[in-house]
Amino acid sequence: MAAVPTVARAKRMLRSPTCPVGFRRTLQRTGPLGQHGVMASTVESDALRGRVAVVAGATRGAGRGIAVALGELGATVVCTGRSSRTGALTSDYDRPETIEETAELVAQVGGVGIAIAVDHLDPEQVASLATRLAAEYGHLDVLVNDIWGAEVLKGGPADWDTPVWEHDLDTGLRILRLAIDTHLITSHHLLPLVINQPGGLLVEITDGTTAYNATTYRISAFYDLAKVAVNRLAFSQGHEMAPLGGTAVAVTPGWMRSEIMLEAFGTTEETWRDSLDSAPPGFAASESPRFVGRGVAAMAADDDRARWNQGSVTAADLSRHYGFTDVDGTQPDAWADIDPG
Repeated sequence: MAAVPTVARAKRMLRSPTCPVGFRRTLQRTGPLGQHGVMASTVESDALRGRVAVVAGATRGAGRGIAVALGELGATVVCTGRSSRTGALTSDYDRPETIEETAELVAQVGGVGIAIAVDHLDPEQVASLATRLAAEYGHLDVLVNDIWGAEVLKGGPADWDTPVWEHDLDTGLRILRLAIDTHLITSHHLLPLVINQPGGLLVEITDGTTAYNATTYRISAFYDLAKVAVNRLAFSQGHEMAPLGGTAVAVTPGWMRSEIMLEAFGTTEETWRDSLDSAPPGFAASESPRFVGRGVAAMAADDDRARWNQGSVTAADLSRHYGFTDVDGTQPDAWADIDPG
């Protein structure tokens, strides 16, 4: 269930027919400024030692940030994706980041990082991954569906708002396959390892909350559908997992300083504030990929994580609830300006 910044927003969500069941129940139980509207204590270090997580799509961006944040709490993190030093698979991106780098970063912060090259559009490869993980671990505590791979395909601002009848159809359908089919294939094969014991957590990473996306057009009909669908996947899978003691939640970063974003602005994570004068408005409220990662890690370490089941939350919502900060000690919230309700 999402942290709620204002009473007005909570009331609007309760009236909405799309309000997630988990959100509604928690607000009715705690009130709109109940336990989710205050800062909780920070998560204990090593809280995830001995736990096993799979971050599907861990090469860069949010996936890498989540993998490393899980490692900060001691987790064993299986980092999957197509970009590998082995060169065995082909990515839609021509970029230098690899899953091996991510696994090394996990180890550097105290976790156990394992890189496995997987194309999550290939059911046979994902089935093989499931067989391997079942043999080596028997159970998964956390599954993060962060597969995307369509950042180039969605185009830049000059390409946005192209109506469906003018949009390249092959490109649009490829976006949907990368954004939705990959998540379904991964859940189909890996969720049995998550729900074979109570307490498993599935996190669906998307762009925009359920409430925001319900009333806001997102770039193109294809991108819009992709991001709405991933939110709905958390809702539907949460419904299916709950009787088995599992939890599913959709999480959206804010304005995230991914490798691609920093490169586009000609800056780095160390120097990004120097570009504020030339960057678009709102960049000062941007966040590192580690911020959303710490939100996912905090949920994974929460014995009462079921409170979030079927919810749709931002990284900032989780930060307010659990009390963690970004790598620079701040608690940014880009959505506060985009969706101030």
